[in-house]
Amino acid sequence: MARRRRIGVLTGGGDVPGLNSVIKSITYRSSELDLEVVGIRRGWEGLTHVKPGAALDPEYVRPLDRASTRTIDRTGGTILHTSRTNPTRMPQSALPAWLDPAEAARHRNEDGSFDLTDLVLEHIESLGIDVLIPIGGDDTLSFARVLSDRGIPLIAIPKTMDNDVPGTEYCIGFASAITRAKELIDRQRTTLGSHERIGVFRIFGRDAGFSALFAAYVTSARCVIPEAPYDLEALATVLADDRRLSPSRYAIVITAEGAIWHGGVLPEEGPPDAFGHRHKSNVGEVLAAEIASRTGVEALAIELTYDLRSGQPDALDQIVASTFANIAMDLVADGAVGRMVAVRDGKYAHTELPGPGARARRVDVETLYNTERFRPRYDGRMGSPLLLTGLR
Repeated sequence: MARRRRIGVLTGGGDVPGLNSVIKSITYRSSELDLEVVGIRRGWEGLTHVKPGAALDPEYVRPLDRASTRTIDRTGGTILHTSRTNPTRMPQSALPAWLDPAEAARHRNEDGSFDLTDLVLEHIESLGIDVLIPIGGDDTLSFARVLSDRGIPLIAIPKTMDNDVPGTEYCIGFASAITRAKELIDRQRTTLGSHERIGVFRIFGRDAGFSALFAAYVTSARCVIPEAPYDLEALATVLADDRRLSPSRYAIVITAEGAIWHGGVLPEEGPPDAFGHRHKSNVGEVLAAEIASRTGVEALAIELTYDLRSGQPDALDQIVASTFANIAMDLVADGAVGRMVAVRDGKYAHTELPGPGARARRVDVETLYNTERFRPRYDGRMGSPLLLTGLR
């Protein structure tokens, strides 16, 4: 008898609500197509560290079926776990313990890191994976493109709270992050008003300001974004006016982690991660201190980061996650590979995979952001997609 075709699914990078909905939907649809599913644990680490052999390594490979995934969409996170492993630039300290040093030396890069792409290709073959479905953001999908270019059949699914993967207007996790941000900001209004403070909310967004912009859109707050360096004195003046005019004498600004004012420098800290990113200093704390010194009003830095990726997905993310998964399986059934599921022009679609080094999608400042008032633009929305932003 011919063996059943096998689908491999993995989640990489930061977790977001909705990942388990994707995993469940892929598994359920695969059962209808008479396909077998295995989950690769810990992202790309699962395909670099899995022990070669005839049997599936339970540390890194988990068979999936309808029974084992029946209830997983009721919780957030990812049952497959995740990592930020970059197989093309792995430090020696992170190499698989079973890898022979002489074999490892064959994969050494000039900078001393290791490129284990060839091992990943071998492991995909040994695991009998016919089509791979990686779910991730720009870093995870950049390696997916490497594999696709090396002949691995795969369909990618974009996820990130930043909503900045190029080629798609929506990424899983974004709506839940904005829903959560609105809840958290609205709860803080009572404390800020009680103490007559200015609240400076820091939100994710190293390269793009979608999270800050849309959190401000639904809370009527001011915001600053990476795409528009700003005048710090002007921002302080606007916030002081907001506080003066508010019956509760408080004001709010949301700052993306990568937003900076004219002449400002936000130092990077710590060693780079596997994809070369270093942590920036906490812009919320720095901005709060600058605002306080200019207004004479106490400014409180409040984190809106990891809370936004915790818990269950909201309704929109659950709908998109299940739909993305089924579109991916439609493509598998049709024999289409090397594609990424997407939303384009407000409609479900598929597109080419982002290439390595592809620039993050960024906010169209001209149409979506008022640089003088530090807030989203609410006018001129006729004909825009539901989530207001196209692919420009």
